[in-house]
Amino acid sequence: QVQLVESGGGLVQAGGSLRLSCAASGSIFRINTMGWYRQAPGNQRELVATVTSGGSTSLGDSVTGRFTISRDNAKNTVYLQMNSLKPEDTAVYYCYVNAVRQWGYPGRDYWGQGTQVTVSS
Repeated sequence: QVQLVESGGGLVQAGGSLRLSCAASGSIFRINTMGWYRQAPGNQRELVATVTSGGSTSLGDSVTGRFTISRDNAKNTVYLQMNSLKPEDTAVYYCYVNAVRQWGYPGRDYWGQGTQVTVSS
């Protein structure tokens, strides 16, 4: 199996910053895309940011210019640097990876347990 452990969530005032981390472990042959999604109460889960194995990134419109995603392939870890946080960024943030467990097999999606980010006004 593949396990994802998230850290870095918490409470911050508007305009502040937080950095989320997500480390993947377990039986992993290769990790393809890594990323973050979020879900606020009453809302659907939405894409925040993704990064491919080659380092190409994609950001949701609402976070472009404020958030940065990066990864450390040696550590199987993805990071989300969140700056200029707004109250509307309040949500549970979920780490996501598409990982291949064995050569010749397709990648599968795995999700973290979620970490709460709360931005006060």
